[in-house]
Amino acid sequence: MFFKKYEFNITLIPTIAFIVACICFILLGFWQLDRADQKRAIEASITRANTGVIELIKSEQELLNKEFYEVRLQGSYLNEAQFIYDNQIVDQVSGYYVLTPFILTGQSKAVMVNRGFIPWNGRRDKLADINVDSGQTEIKVQILNPIKRIELKTSDLVREFPVIIQAIDFDVIEEISNISFIKVIGQLDASAADGFIRKWEPYTGSIEKHIGYAIQWFLMALVLGLIGIRIALKQRNK
Repeated sequence: MFFKKYEFNITLIPTIAFIVACICFILLGFWQLDRADQKRAIEASITRANTGVIELIKSEQELLNKEFYEVRLQGSYLNEAQFIYDNQIVDQVSGYYVLTPFILTGQSKAVMVNRGFIPWNGRRDKLADINVDSGQTEIKVQILNPIKRIELKTSDLVREFPVIIQAIDFDVIEEISNISFIKVIGQLDASAADGFIRKWEPYTGSIEKHIGYAIQWFLMALVLGLIGIRIALKQRNK
């Protein structure tokens, strides 16, 4: 009798495993739907941000709250402290972005402005002329948070400006330049002067992809559930 009961409990293990797996798949499906809702909200906020009046931003706190927004900035470029953001691809062409500090009027900190893309054109030994006027000006940029790619030690970088970097790490950039930055990137508007190739990619939340993943998880849960029910019925009829 004891062994029979023990054998019956063992047969429940596959059924329990199927139930747990189904629950996990269902939770993953709802997680993907939640991700889709988050991306949808971001896309809506970007649309709202860029259809109203373009604000003139003067303080660090305001700027930190304006991700994806197009804003106006007043100040001056620091021509003598520029960075070359290397290993970039635009239209399947390799090159670099020109990053120029922009000191805000009345502030001690700078915004790093991406002035656009320049192809290497097979000449990595020669940079294009990236000089920019350092006088007071007003620019329009879209504010983005930087995305780190790799970590580099400061000692690995040549400290002669313009400094070539492989990643936007503000701790390293501040150490090299001795400039304090507001930790955002300003993508220079395509119509603005003093820029290069600016084919900025619009934000896409890949909402359809998340919904597709959710459907896959739900279908897997359904199929697994049906298999689990069939196994349970077979065990019951033994």
